[in-house]
Amino acid sequence: MLLSCAIAVEPETKYICCFTLINLVIAMEQLDKIRVAVLYGGRSAEHEISLQSAANVIQYLDQSRFEVVPIGIDKQGRWFLGKDVFANSLKHNAVSRLNNHSDTWFAPEWIGNPSERQQIKDLIINPSNGPRFDVVFPVVHGTLCEDGTLQGLLEIAGLPYVGCGVLSSSMGMDKDVSKRLAMNAGVNVAPYITIKYEQWKHDHHYFTQQVTEKLSYPVFIKPANTGSSIGITKVKRLEQLPAAIDEAFRFDTKVLIEKALDISELEVAVLESLESNADPIVSVVGEIKPRHEFYSYDAKYLDENGAELLIPAPISHSIREQAQVIAKKLFLALECEGMARVDLFLNKEDQKIYFNEINTIPGFTQISMYPKLMEASGTPYPDLLTHLVQLAMKRHQNKNRLIRNYTD
Repeated sequence: MLLSCAIAVEPETKYICCFTLINLVIAMEQLDKIRVAVLYGGRSAEHEISLQSAANVIQYLDQSRFEVVPIGIDKQGRWFLGKDVFANSLKHNAVSRLNNHSDTWFAPEWIGNPSERQQIKDLIINPSNGPRFDVVFPVVHGTLCEDGTLQGLLEIAGLPYVGCGVLSSSMGMDKDVSKRLAMNAGVNVAPYITIKYEQWKHDHHYFTQQVTEKLSYPVFIKPANTGSSIGITKVKRLEQLPAAIDEAFRFDTKVLIEKALDISELEVAVLESLESNADPIVSVVGEIKPRHEFYSYDAKYLDENGAELLIPAPISHSIREQAQVIAKKLFLALECEGMARVDLFLNKEDQKIYFNEINTIPGFTQISMYPKLMEASGTPYPDLLTHLVQLAMKRHQNKNRLIRNYTD
């Protein structure tokens, strides 16, 4: 009816009316869409990987249901709003406008500064158009992104967000704490010891002796709170150990030294169900066969032939079922929400499965296992993203019923 009215007007105004109506329809469609703030970048060594993941998420979010609002975080912690910022950050491999404070949406140094015009409400509300977004999709990796710190900020701001909450994010990020919880749940872990930075500075000799006596060589040296194999070194001889530990301490204040097993690397994707009280969805099992000595950062991101991804993994039915049961058990034991990728080791010597680590914001790049595993299990990439956004909004609704004050 509206279109026929537009065509019935005078010829010289007919096209103007048509264009006005088209713009009106587009505006109405935009109002019906859920505005998803895709958060990318961040203050971690995995900043550049986040850009690749965010590019995929933005590409595959269902445009008929969602409007994307890209938000970039630079390595200084400043936040930038706008699609042009995302395009430039991909081009230059960093978040742009780093030194232009007039374009900054939020910066850590503004917190507690009453004279600064940007207040918490300005981060969420656009004075002319209402809320800037409805839900946040963090596509960030590593410390100060995936470890509960960012999730805590979003909780304080009262914003719905995709993925695990504060508790499971922080536990999952810490390789030592997550291994302790895995052992408590009856899951095998490779023998390891931990060292704090001050301990290492105080007595190098004691810890090198502990490695030799308790673990033997080879061992892996790992920062406790990084992902993407950043800061990890395989050490085969005692004389290599101090330098490898020093390298790991460049990225964290706690380091794991773990016995190197002869293993196959298995990965399982876990997705929270939208149905109340239902078990999480567990994917098929995948295997990573690195062509480097281990699945290092270079093998993951710099060498396009650095590893072979096998989906499904060429393992027995019994091993596959064990891996899936363990992945679900760990997802629940660590109080995970939304999604997680569980990384396991299949020890070739005894055919036992060992827990390696859990990723609460797994990679979403073109080569990332999490979306590949879910797609192989019947959930295509766009459906996966929609599912995750729906989970975030459902959890937010559940939390909104909680009472935040108490009176007699």
